[in-house]
Amino acid sequence: MESEQVSFRVAKDDLGDAVAWVARNLPSKPTQPVLRAMVITADDDGLELAGFDYEISTRVRLSAEVMNPGRIAVAGKLIAEIVGSLPNKQVDMTVDGAKVLMTCGQARFELPLIPLDDYPQLPTLPEVTGTIDPRLFTEAVTQVAAAAGKDDTVPMLTGVNMKATGKNMTLTATDRFRLALRNVEWNPSSESVEVNLLIPAKTLLDNARTLDAQGGDHIDFAVGTEDQVGREGLFGIHTDNRETTTRLLDAEFPNVQPLLPKSHTSMALVEIAPLQEAIRRVSLVTDRNAQIRMQFSEGQVILSAGGNDSGHAEEVVPCTFQGREELLIAFNPGYLKDGLAVVNTQRVVFGFTEPSRPAIMIPEPEEMPQANEEGEFPTPDSYFTYLLMPVRLPN
Repeated sequence: MESEQVSFRVAKDDLGDAVAWVARNLPSKPTQPVLRAMVITADDDGLELAGFDYEISTRVRLSAEVMNPGRIAVAGKLIAEIVGSLPNKQVDMTVDGAKVLMTCGQARFELPLIPLDDYPQLPTLPEVTGTIDPRLFTEAVTQVAAAAGKDDTVPMLTGVNMKATGKNMTLTATDRFRLALRNVEWNPSSESVEVNLLIPAKTLLDNARTLDAQGGDHIDFAVGTEDQVGREGLFGIHTDNRETTTRLLDAEFPNVQPLLPKSHTSMALVEIAPLQEAIRRVSLVTDRNAQIRMQFSEGQVILSAGGNDSGHAEEVVPCTFQGREELLIAFNPGYLKDGLAVVNTQRVVFGFTEPSRPAIMIPEPEEMPQANEEGEFPTPDSYFTYLLMPVRLPN
């Protein structure tokens, strides 16, 4: 229902959080002008704010004093900027003809209403498939999304693959140059549920961060139940007062399991903070797409970068190294830093096979593996793996 007499009063902080969350998912350059709208529905239960661009939908409910119920739409990003600048007082909004009047303290704004004739119907949240701890979800998505691709011409690499059987869930992403894999435990609505979805990484990361900030003891995943999982092509998330849907990527995620090495010819244990600082300094003399070389030997790793034109930098970082012989390997410094940033232990374990083959980075395990009779080290069990392709070293 639309009304010529919509009016309500709401706390500025509550309204500010809500409009900011909906507005961040509205398109900056909408394909249709009406998609820039934030739809505000005032009813007996308070307010519902919503946005939709055919890819992502958002809804949030908040308490408000509603004098005259109804449904209106205004420019979403604009109202978010305005509310963010208001003093911490009650906000009154009243429809006056073709505009809405917004007052807060001594501030007064008039915003044109957006006609809702052509506004698309928001998708309905699929049935809840299971729940997960919000902090665990945010940590896992942050770790995995670091490896997702950003090239929209290769859509299967811009997503996070979510697979679940029973209580075990695996999140995976890759852009061909690195791969991140995280195992988590969730609570499925049914022990027999099986999930295999490809979710846009950027949207999933945005949702994880904002929903975690809301607190609460769980997040609902809504993609359907039984044999209907994923059938609607939507990935839905629901918390106490917020829900969002994202259109799933219609692509097949590559089989990455063969890429993960089962054993290593050498392994290193390095403290993350000093290594990050050394990489930051040494990479100052690299060109944008250049390499940073890491020479591992007993007790140390020597980082070096640069050439004749850009200068040369070198720094030694202590480490524990196990292997038959010294190892020289090179990585893209940006990808290396991304991986170190999402390993959430004080020290990181590197596992190597050959300088030309992918290396893994994992959180420090409780016990480092010992070499077998062939002198190889089995890959430790880990909830998180970051696999990184090396850069080819010049002959």
